[in-house]
Amino acid sequence: MKAMEAHEVWAEEAYPLLIDVARTYHSVITYKELAEKVQKTSKIRTSALLHNWIGTVLGMVVREAHRRGDPPLTALVVHSDDGMVGEGYKEVLQVAGEPPLEDTLERERHAAEARLKCYRRFGATLPPDGGTAALAPRLQAAVERRRAREKNAQPPRVCPTCFVQLPATGICDSCG
Repeated sequence: MKAMEAHEVWAEEAYPLLIDVARTYHSVITYKELAEKVQKTSKIRTSALLHNWIGTVLGMVVREAHRRGDPPLTALVVHSDDGMVGEGYKEVLQVAGEPPLEDTLERERHAAEARLKCYRRFGATLPPDGGTAALAPRLQAAVERRRAREKNAQPPRVCPTCFVQLPATGICDSCG
């Protein structure tokens, strides 16, 4: 089987799998989990590295979702290490005719809004307020840790005479 044929089969398998993910509020799936599932359900395996083929498959899913009028299901797919949708999300924006988002957090917030649309479209049980867009859990935890560090960080101590940052001793090297 040629690679392009396998990609098409995997994209066809990925679509309903992503709809299943969208049926659970605030759920996501990792690239690795999705890759394993599409290979298992299609019975077509590859030894190629994930990053060499998953983008092509998800690009097909992006275009099919747009054709059907569905929200971008690929917003549900995140990296296992950081919980981000990653650079490939630019294809969602491109297909929708939207400008690219250079800021990483802005891109992730766009994906969070897209995920909320997926949850609403595919029947996830939502809270009474209709739900809120949320960063993927792993990314949200990293953002909260960073905020806590910044909040607890003490500004550097400065010499009151020459206004140079003091060394750890607390004694200015210039003023003594």
